Amino acid sequence: MAVTAPSGYGKSSLLAQWAASEDRAVAYVTLDRFDDDAVTLLTLLASAFVQATGADPALITNMHGHGASALGRAAPRLAMALRTSPVDFVILVDDLHVISSPGCQDVLGVVLGGVPPGSQIVTASRHEHSDLARLRADGTVLEISAESLALDASGAVQIFTQAQVPLSADLAADITERTEGWPVGLYLAALIARDSHGGVAAVSGDDRYISDYLYRESMATLSDDAQHFLRCTAVLEQFSAGLCDALLGEAGSQARLREMEASNVFLIALDRRREWFRYHPLFREFLLSELRRVNPELIDGLHLRAAEWYEANGSAANAIEHLLQTPAREQSVRLVSELALPTYQAGQLDTVQRWITKLGGSAIESHPPFGVLAGWIAVISGQASAAERLAATLEAASFDSAPFDGSASFESDRAMLRSVMCAAGPERALADARLALDLEPVWSTWRDRALSLAGEAELLLGDADTADRHFAEASELATSVGNSDGQVLCDSERAIIAMDRGLWAEADALLASALRTVDEQHLEDYATAVLALAGAARLTLHRGDLKAAQRDLTRAMRARPVCTWAFPALAIRVRLQLAQAHFALGDHATARHLMREIDDILLHRPELGTLLDDIAALQSIISSPTTGAVGASPLSPAELRLLPYLQTHLTVPEIGARLFVSRNTVSTEVGSIYRKLGVSSRAEAVERAMAIGLLGG
Repeated sequence: MAVTAPSGYGKSSLLAQWAASEDRAVAYVTLDRFDDDAVTLLTLLASAFVQATGADPALITNMHGHGASALGRAAPRLAMALRTSPVDFVILVDDLHVISSPGCQDVLGVVLGGVPPGSQIVTASRHEHSDLARLRADGTVLEISAESLALDASGAVQIFTQAQVPLSADLAADITERTEGWPVGLYLAALIARDSHGGVAAVSGDDRYISDYLYRESMATLSDDAQHFLRCTAVLEQFSAGLCDALLGEAGSQARLREMEASNVFLIALDRRREWFRYHPLFREFLLSELRRVNPELIDGLHLRAAEWYEANGSAANAIEHLLQTPAREQSVRLVSELALPTYQAGQLDTVQRWITKLGGSAIESHPPFGVLAGWIAVISGQASAAERLAATLEAASFDSAPFDGSASFESDRAMLRSVMCAAGPERALADARLALDLEPVWSTWRDRALSLAGEAELLLGDADTADRHFAEASELATSVGNSDGQVLCDSERAIIAMDRGLWAEADALLASALRTVDEQHLEDYATAVLALAGAARLTLHRGDLKAAQRDLTRAMRARPVCTWAFPALAIRVRLQLAQAHFALGDHATARHLMREIDDILLHRPELGTLLDDIAALQSIISSPTTGAVGASPLSPAELRLLPYLQTHLTVPEIGARLFVSRNTVSTEVGSIYRKLGVSSRAEAVERAMAIGLLGG
């Protein structure tokens, strides 16, 4: 069901009354603009579903991931959980209009498709969400519009009676016509009439009873101090007495909030203890316009004080949101630099990219270490071209102050980014890693990364013993500072070294450690975890457990698109492990396809030391005339990126816009997906992909 109407039509009240009267399992979700991230939205919906039905709480943590994994893994997993729920449920989602990102719209469409007969998801929004037209055409949605929520004359009489203002039938009809049945307009009219002691006749105004007039009248009886309080606190999405005190630089907000709540100002309590509040959305919009009109010079300072309070109270992400609305770029860069990698590791890549985009190129120019951070995010999320552009820009930059990210210097930062991208070959990569090791002290939170990069370079230069020692030390340091993906990568690299030496028991222990972290931290879609999955396939194949090997291969193959030439050593090592495993299973076609992907990486990074020998050795075996093209070709990285969108109702041009490719490219890739999966429709492709583990699971 979709409830769609402008602010002030009682959508939230309708949902609250529905929740109170519902016999089915019910949960209530209220969204805000900070939830406009696919992973965050899925986590909220999963939490609501678990709360309502008592489903396995593991479903909530399974929503973590990043990028395409939210659509390709988490969304279909949640849809399947809804579809197979043993109890009927209702999930009420309020303020859906704040969710506008394409990623959120896509995952929501998949989740809505999982609602079984007898259950409902009910949304309340100021405007139609993207799937409403399709659901309307399918006949699978019941709509409640502003027209349905508008009050008639009898409703006006009830509102005025509650305000203890007499209202005749003729006046009720008149006031209803002027407000067009807008519930908040009628409510405000009743308050104004009551407070003016002049009855309804005192409520005049223009021909249209517009909200601006009503809200101005609602503040007319308040003191200047109270009006100032309302205007200033409107910059806050939600607030407590302590936050208001900090914002205004004075005590007394607790008493003020109690007065406001008692006086029927549009204040909504967010918890039972009545510690946190928010304003009615339309009232907040009015207050903000008043703030811009009366005190525009205060706005930046208010956001800065709110940011200081949030940071001091352990909510740096909220602090960033306030800082981004001010010219205080240095503070914004500092907090984003500190929070970007942890936020990425929590699966909120969309949020990190929004922060970086909002700060823009000017932040990189004024603070080049921020450009290194943006480069790392591009590298580990598989955005190779973006990483290359940032790296080129940074080569000509200089910066003498200490970076905000905790590293020793910009020189060290830039050297590590150069090392991981290995554009100038392994010798230069090792020199850069050693430079970072010289600059990063033993207590630096970046030293584990420098050690890991030194290990990668040593491995490319053929010194596996030194590489193993670097990886071992880096893994220990990464564990001590909570760098989960760093620990996973280092343990995986050591496991590959051990398997190459025939030390299978040692490799087993290392991979067990890596995979445990992958599962606990939900890292299976991260570039730094793909080597662990590929190594696990090789290990289980060595044991003769073909079923487990196939499972691990599927997990690694679907995640490999994030391993690009931005991190070439990892991208090629992953594909070598996968090609060996597929070849051993007799799937020669997939092995050859993976070798072609390696060739594509080498076009960008031709100087990769001993990896070139490993590639040549495997290529000679796979290309032998005695090995035919057994097996079907796997989905390419581009096809794997497109596959999750087949679950949605996006058209071919719309999918192309999401992926920044042409309509013809999408059509070609869709046709290739159908051919490789042996299907002839989107529905069949999704069903087949779910069955073999390329979607969901």
